[in-house]
Amino acid sequence: MSLFPSNLTKPIGVVGLGLMGQSLIKRLDAGALRMLGYDINPQQMDHIGEHRSASLATIATSCEVILLAVFNTNQVRNTLFAPDGLFAHAKGALTAICTSTCDPHEIRQIALDVEKAGHHFLELPISGTSMQLARGDCLGLMGGSLDLANKLSDLLDIITPNRQFIGPAGDASKAKLAINLVLGLHRAALAEGLNFGVKLGLNPENLLQTLQNSAAASGVMKIKGPLMVARQYDQPQSKVGQSLKDFGLIADLAQDAGLMLPLAEVYIKLLQSQLQDGHADLDNAIIYEAIFQNRLKNQNP
Repeated sequence: MSLFPSNLTKPIGVVGLGLMGQSLIKRLDAGALRMLGYDINPQQMDHIGEHRSASLATIATSCEVILLAVFNTNQVRNTLFAPDGLFAHAKGALTAICTSTCDPHEIRQIALDVEKAGHHFLELPISGTSMQLARGDCLGLMGGSLDLANKLSDLLDIITPNRQFIGPAGDASKAKLAINLVLGLHRAALAEGLNFGVKLGLNPENLLQTLQNSAAASGVMKIKGPLMVARQYDQPQSKVGQSLKDFGLIADLAQDAGLMLPLAEVYIKLLQSQLQDGHADLDNAIIYEAIFQNRLKNQNP
């Protein structure tokens, strides 16, 4: 049985109103669900309007289910457990659904701590860009209690109709990072292939179409290819800073596992060159420019 009736009587909380948070709100709006949102940046709250903006205290007392779309694992813990966090103001049991990409080991401990505190926690990192999430064609990766996931099914059907239960808390983040590793390398391969063809004199638009019709075609190519060809990155679907955060987690986990990731190391250096140029908030398709400018070659050892 679902945890929710078809006509939800309480609003859904959304904490973190960046690209993914705004897309979550679009999904809630599409499902005609009421919501209250909070972000540490007041300008982000302006996007949802004063009547839907709220403090963490108000969200904790007005909502039973809260979606977390914050930047990293530390922000997840602070949002929940800080002296002015959600649990400090809760009048009853809250259900936190974490859509952030987090450190798998830390998020598992957070899930345990949440349950000890008398609340509920579902891990739900999203595989897909913010635009894909807004359209409802992303993949939600669920980690934690399958029983809780089933009870949340009415809400999850609205947020991410396509979803997969991975396993205990932490496993969904592991799967998300493995996906992000492959996606990042796809972006780098596409950027390198386009640069190669352009330097040989091929028209970039025609080359992209040829690649899309070839055995090399991928979902990444469909989404990021046009951005690379147009060389326009100022309307990001996924940002350089976010990608570097995720790849930092990937590199740390690989090191702990004794695994060499030589391609990931190159990818990280290419994106770091764009971070150094002040492009943290641009779309990660800008890796095309790092290759175009030979930035890896020019970096200090």
